[in-house]
This record gives sequence, C-alpha cells and structure tokens, in this order.
Amino acid sequence: MPSLNAELSLPRTQTAIIAQGPGKLAIQHDVAVPTLAPDMAIGLFTLVASSPIPTMLDYSPAQGAIHGYDFAGTIVALGKDAPAHLSVGDRVAGMVFGGNSNVKTIGGFSQYVGAMADLLLRLPDDMSFEEGASLGTGVATATLSLFDRLRVPATLDDLRRGEPKQGEFVLVAGGSTASGTRAIQLLKNAGLRPIASCSPSNFALVERFGAEKVFDYHSPTCAQEIREYTLNELEYALDCVSQADTTKLCFESIGRAGGRYVSLEPFRDTVAQTRALTIEPSWVMVLSIFGIKVGLEGEYGREATPEDRRFGAQAFAAVQNLLDGGKIQAHPIKVMPGGWEGVMKGVDIIRSQSLSGQKMVYSVV
Repeated sequence: MPSLNAELSLPRTQTAIIAQGPGKLAIQHDVAVPTLAPDMAIGLFTLVASSPIPTMLDYSPAQGAIHGYDFAGTIVALGKDAPAHLSVGDRVAGMVFGGNSNVKTIGGFSQYVGAMADLLLRLPDDMSFEEGASLGTGVATATLSLFDRLRVPATLDDLRRGEPKQGEFVLVAGGSTASGTRAIQLLKNAGLRPIASCSPSNFALVERFGAEKVFDYHSPTCAQEIREYTLNELEYALDCVSQADTTKLCFESIGRAGGRYVSLEPFRDTVAQTRALTIEPSWVMVLSIFGIKVGLEGEYGREATPEDRRFGAQAFAAVQNLLDGGKIQAHPIKVMPGGWEGVMKGVDIIRSQSLSGQKMVYSVV
C-alpha cells in the first residue's frame, strides 16, 4: 500500500503512463501524486480518452513526464482559489497538459490528476464519465479557435446565453471529429450558422450536432457548392483536419471578399499564398490555454500566455452554463478494453490513423 499524505489523505504515489522517449510509453506504479496548488483540483479519475495530441510523443517527448490530456472522474481535493461552483465529490471532466517537460507530475493518463480547476467541467447527472471524458480537448480547442483566434462574430457571453439566432456562416472542415462536433455545437449555441464538410457516412452525426448544411469533402465541386450555398460570402473557416487538401478546400470556399482561416496544426503556406491578400490564416496550439510555457520543439513551442488562461477560464464557464442547461451533447465514444495497457494501445492507434465519428475511452480503475 502506498503511504498516505496526512494533509490531503492522498497516496504519495500512483499508477501512471510515463513517456520514456520518442514513441515510447511505460506503465509505472510509483509515480508521485501532484502537489495541490491554490488554483488546482486533484481528482481520482476513472476514465481517460485518447486524443490526437499524443502524436507529440513522437515529435517532442518529455522523458519521465506523465502523458495524456482528456479525463473524467471525481474531485478529491480542491485548492483555496478554485471556482466556487466546484466541490469535493463533484463528477468532473477536463483536459491537462500531459507530456510537459516543465511539470512532469501532471498528465491525464494517471490515477490522480492535478488539473487547473477553472478548466474543469462539472458533469450533469445524466452524463456518464465515459461521455465526459470526450469533452476536455474538444471544448478547449473549439473555444480558443473560434472565439479568440478566428474571431467569429459572436462573444462568450452570446455562447453562455445559448440563444440561437440567424448569424453569419462559419465553415467547420472535418465536422465529424471530436473538435468538429464541439465547434458546430458551440457555434449554434452562440447564434451563428455552422456548415461543415465530412464524409457522407457522418452527415447524420454532424447534422445532429447542429450543422445547418453538410458537404461531401470528397466531391470535386465541394468548394463551389459551399460558395453557392453561402452566396459567396463565407468569411470564417475552422479546419479540424488541417491537411493540405482541407486547407485548399477552406481557401476556395471563403467568399470573394476574403476572411479568416484557422487550423489545428501548422498550415501549408503554399496554399495560403494563393489568397494572401484576402485571407488571414493562423493556427492554434491548444496547450497555450493553460497560460504556461509550452516547452515543445520548433513551431509548436510557446512562451507563457496568461491571456489564454484567462480566456480559457471564461470559455469553460460559458460551456458549463450550456452543460447545466442541457445544451451540450458528448461526442460519440467507443469504450475500449485493456485498462492501462489498452490506453497505450490507443495512443498507437491515434498515431497511425485518423479517427472521426467517435472517440476512444478507457477505464483505468
């Protein structure tokens, strides 16, 4: 049995999945439990979700750090500066900065996760832990992309109110991804008109999350169809796939007057140059939402951005209001077997193939 910390009645050690080098993870049973900071919640987490970010394990591994981002479970300790709406015993979900070379004791693939409390979502009674585990990265990515980087014509106050109205069009390329369905739902709640591209097999799913119109990205006339539907006036495009063909689709779909484009990975500058005078491109490194330095290599690295942390707290509060009002659905999940070993296999699956329409979730208790 692990020894107990009398102050928090928490074990000093836990089981977690640790990065050992490029592309290599290992299960360890003697990993330190994170220390509770004033703005943190520590949770005993029962479900983890495999998200696309574990590909960073290949690009910029943080040897010795706990890996993983999305999680769901129960709060067992709260810092003194945690938001007033959270309590010990609450069922919550969220996202943490796993694989962080600067803070190696925090990651989603662990029994006890130290999370920034203002970036947690309290789950409604009718939402399972399995469903909740799909929320964190999608909420962080969609809110930061749409309401900050893309600067859609709606505010977080509009989102908080959740009163649909007939606003402007916003294209979500890759609408059936976890970030795509979340973006569509948030756009709809903010009073905008989300349209999307995806495979025909996922049309029904994307429409269920609120897309006004869905287009087959395989079609050679997809961009033309989008321009016709939007009367050649589309100004905003979020690319949740972020490959050369989706960048091209978004640039060709944006109307004659131009607009803004945001991707979730570095975009292809050769494509961006085709409309350099009329379209403003950028891309989101979602880990900046924690406000701390992102110590990754190359263009993925970021200096500390306190303004992104402040934005994140406001965004999660707005989404909490929607959750409490029953206006948020979870992305479809696929509960996977295997416990800790299964989680590592899930990371390999994400690294080798793109998933749409569902998110893999693993029980680790």
